[in-house]
Amino acid sequence: MKLITTFLAIPLKATIQNKQTNKLKYNEIVLVDFSPDHPLEWQIINDGVMGGISESSFKINNNQTADFTGKVSLENNGGFASARALLKEQVTGNFQKIVLRVKGDGKKYSLRLRTDANFDGTAYACNFISVKDKWTELAFSTKDFIPTFRGRTLQNVTPLNETKIRQIGFLISDHQSGSFNLKIEWVKVLL
Repeated sequence: MKLITTFLAIPLKATIQNKQTNKLKYNEIVLVDFSPDHPLEWQIINDGVMGGISESSFKINNNQTADFTGKVSLENNGGFASARALLKEQVTGNFQKIVLRVKGDGKKYSLRLRTDANFDGTAYACNFISVKDKWTELAFSTKDFIPTFRGRTLQNVTPLNETKIRQIGFLISDHQSGSFNLKIEWVKVLL
């Protein structure tokens, strides 16, 4: 008779026991919020780089949220709008999850991470569908992020190394023409 034992590996330094609910909590690091304490310079990159005419903006509001809004056009081989920012500091430990709090319009978006400061190159993308007019928190592991380049999935590329994340961004594409609006409150990593 074989004895099979299964262990659940949870790093001790990354968890805190909540005695009231008996649930494990993670240590949080804020990657992005829109308070004066965490200013980032957001850059708009739309399909105009390849002849398209989509428009977007990224506006930080007084209530410490941001609006990624605009209109996607499929004309002139276009079809995407994005915003991205260089992070002030790199993540210094392996994270368990990356969590974002957003309110959307029911459209599909992509959270995109890059491991360098370059304008072009590999982006690690994780798609999510926003819930119309409702704040939601979405959690992803590093395995959820797919390496892409200019809309194509890359093969034989090193998986996302969370300790090398340098850029964060949001993108709307996939033939979703028309107006869009994604509100973002924060993005955190859970260690």
